Amino acid sequence: MTDATSDVLLVHRSEGVATLTLNRPESMNSLSVALKEALLAAVREASADPAVRAVVLAGNGRGFCVGQDLREHVALLESGDPAPLNTVAEHYNPLILALARMPKPVVAAVNGMAAGAGAGLAFAADFRIAAQGAGFLLAFANVGLSLDSGVSWTLPRLIGSARATALALLAEPITAEAALAMGLVNAVVDDERVGDAAHELAARLAAGPTAAYAAIKQSIAYGADHDLEASLAMEDHLQARMGATEDHRNATTAFVGKQRPTFTGR
Repeated sequence: MTDATSDVLLVHRSEGVATLTLNRPESMNSLSVALKEALLAAVREASADPAVRAVVLAGNGRGFCVGQDLREHVALLESGDPAPLNTVAEHYNPLILALARMPKPVVAAVNGMAAGAGAGLAFAADFRIAAQGAGFLLAFANVGLSLDSGVSWTLPRLIGSARATALALLAEPITAEAALAMGLVNAVVDDERVGDAAHELAARLAAGPTAAYAAIKQSIAYGADHDLEASLAMEDHLQARMGATEDHRNATTAFVGKQRPTFTGR
């Protein structure tokens, strides 16, 4: 069911999955202040809601998200308003942190172009399902800007520093198939299937051991910035915590009894 609707963001819940759909199709879901604020609030709400076990991030219309709303940006710059220069700290940084630290799986359904901060949103997800007609573009250099929306951290970890540097400096679009070849997306599907494919994956994850998923995400993020000894200690800590869960006890009992486990996230 659609349990929250605004002019710029739709929220739909089904099978433990919260689907957050950017809803500015007339501008290919460019990120206005209103959309950034609505999306951050929705991501935080989904993160805190135990009934939400996975999240899909999608875009309405022809594009996934083409990044910053430059019309709004230019109008504010010309008026002397300092807001455009504050949006990285005020909006993008909290939004990417909320997505990356989401204690449940996040799937981006990239139905069309993902550019600039729109690409950053997709890169912050755990999975990216792309339509055949989708594409990615790091357009920051084209408007004389550096990277934001977490791209400097997420992209090199997805495809390596050399490829990330080339995509950022050349600022040329790449196709969904090229993104698949370099490991930037997990799958490419027919255009009309991208939403369904993303939901199917999210529903599968929602039925899984979500407490363990949260610990796995935390472990990988921790290991990215710490040495082996510290990472081993974190693995020990998280494994002890997961070993005390109902999910672990029930799953091991089911395994021994050759039954299918049921996970509750506790």
